[in-house]
Amino acid sequence: MKLITRDTDYALRALSFIAQNKDRIVAVSELTRKLRVPQPFLRKILQVLSRRRILSSLKGQGGGFILAKDPARIFIADIMRIFQGELKLNECFLKKLACPHKKACVLRKKITRIENYVLRELNSITIKSLLQ
Repeated sequence: MKLITRDTDYALRALSFIAQNKDRIVAVSELTRKLRVPQPFLRKILQVLSRRRILSSLKGQGGGFILAKDPARIFIADIMRIFQGELKLNECFLKKLACPHKKACVLRKKITRIENYVLRELNSITIKSLLQ
């Protein structure tokens, strides 16, 4: 199980780099060179972040991306949800079938506690905190 997928990793690295360079527009070519991320993947990720209003894009010569939100208000858990969907660690192997042991399952209770802890932590980490 991977907690963070490749797309989320690339998004977080790009957002961190753009946040470090907050006083200027950052070109995709610079991001791919500095982060060593394939341009087609990164371009798609940046477009998603732009549609979600986390980044602003500027087209044309001298174009690129800048943050549309304060880095202190961009949470890791939100970026993970964008690229990975809802964060769930505690999914029964029966999937959508009703489990007769759901309420009494000891393992489910323990994993739910772990899941709640992980989600609290992820909801507290911001792009700004990654820069410090």
